[in-house]
Amino acid sequence: MARSFTPTSYEDLDPDRRPSLAAALVPVLAVVAFLGIGSAVLGLDPHPPLIWSIAFVGAFGLWLGYDWDDLFDGIANGLLMGLQAILIIFTIYGLIATWVSAGTIPSMMYYGLEVLSPTTFLPAAAVLAAIVAFAIGSSWTTVGTLGVAFVGIGAGLGVPAPMTVGAVLSGAYAGDKQSPLSDTTNLAAGVTNTDLYAHIRRMRIGTAIAFGLAVLGFAALGLRTSGDIPAGEIAAIQGGLTETYAITVVAFVPLVVTFGLALRGYAALPTLVAGVFAGAFTTILLQGAGFVAAWETFMYGTAPESASATVNDLLATGGLTGSAWTITVVVAALSLGGILERTGVLAVIAHAFTSSVRSPGALVAGTGVSAIVINALTAQQYMSIVLPGVTLRNTYDEFGLDTDQLSRAVEAAGTPTGALMPWHAGAVFMASATGVPTIEYAPYYLFAFLSPFVLFVMAGTGLTVDVNPVRADADGAGESAAATGGDD
Repeated sequence: MARSFTPTSYEDLDPDRRPSLAAALVPVLAVVAFLGIGSAVLGLDPHPPLIWSIAFVGAFGLWLGYDWDDLFDGIANGLLMGLQAILIIFTIYGLIATWVSAGTIPSMMYYGLEVLSPTTFLPAAAVLAAIVAFAIGSSWTTVGTLGVAFVGIGAGLGVPAPMTVGAVLSGAYAGDKQSPLSDTTNLAAGVTNTDLYAHIRRMRIGTAIAFGLAVLGFAALGLRTSGDIPAGEIAAIQGGLTETYAITVVAFVPLVVTFGLALRGYAALPTLVAGVFAGAFTTILLQGAGFVAAWETFMYGTAPESASATVNDLLATGGLTGSAWTITVVVAALSLGGILERTGVLAVIAHAFTSSVRSPGALVAGTGVSAIVINALTAQQYMSIVLPGVTLRNTYDEFGLDTDQLSRAVEAAGTPTGALMPWHAGAVFMASATGVPTIEYAPYYLFAFLSPFVLFVMAGTGLTVDVNPVRADADGAGESAAATGGDD
């Protein structure tokens, strides 16, 4: 579970330092402009635009009357929200390196090339990723382990890497959203005061529709890739794997240890650390590496030198030190989100939204939009769940909606969409772990588009947007909701 704090509400803001809506939109537009110009026009990495944004929002906060201590508290809160993500990124970079050196990922690639075909690969990858993510409750762990292997298998089958990553992410996030072990699922239920299983049940129909459509889409893409395997490519890759690693089912020990602990309910971080130790010791015992060499691999990564250039490229990893680029982006993005929250910018915009809502359907759809916007501005999915989840609870009461409607809206739109935004912590990790830039896999990450789309369709048609008459009457909102189309 992510560590959290209570975000500042509109009423908590000092009226003397509370920005108007017009003023609050200025730093938001500046952040959008900096990120757009820096990345799309100047071709910069995300770091400089994020630094520009932090400086601008910080100056805006000083203009409002906040001092440096206030702004630093905001940065600290933002980093606190993302601390688990930072530690997981560190650990998974080392885990991937040890699983490569142990032969775990190479063995998965070898056997996968034996049984999968280009036609079935994409939908199979999506479904398998969903099953694993549901079982262990972590989309990041699924992508950082199985996803890396699937990219290698896809390369051998002639499937473009962006398609593979899109399929894996679609399955990983769909499974994660329905798992009672997932930190975001528990967080969404917790901040909205919703029973965990009521939250999961409320998400079930929308998730099933969105993921089902995504699988059909990947099946169609699979038909397009059929027959594109380069002559001899599979044999060349398998040959490169067998000459470099001991390919055997024994190499799956780190996989069994990690997923076994996750299935037993252990938290993600200690489970991943156990996977690192299992990978290091499997490297020593199965692949014949020395103790020091195994842990140097954890630290500095792998650089295989087989006869297959494809194997060498796919299995080259950076280890723990290779996480520096990713971590610095995440730290900057979390800092920016923390300052936006502390200066009241996000609270003012949320207040303006709640003041304009006129029907239950509009409230649910607007909640989804707000989760996506907050994802973009704060660059981490925890804030996209916490801010609207806490801010809008009373508004849902006023419209007679149970809290599981709120928890569903923030997770259906907030959790999967972050990996579409190149500066977002999730996207930075996914791109780094798989070696495929966000801009390339985004068009194939179908679930990220379909999950909020299904939510919006349901909100617009009134499907599953159930007004609770008891709650509505208790809050005196029943008549006003009905007069404004509230029974849609």
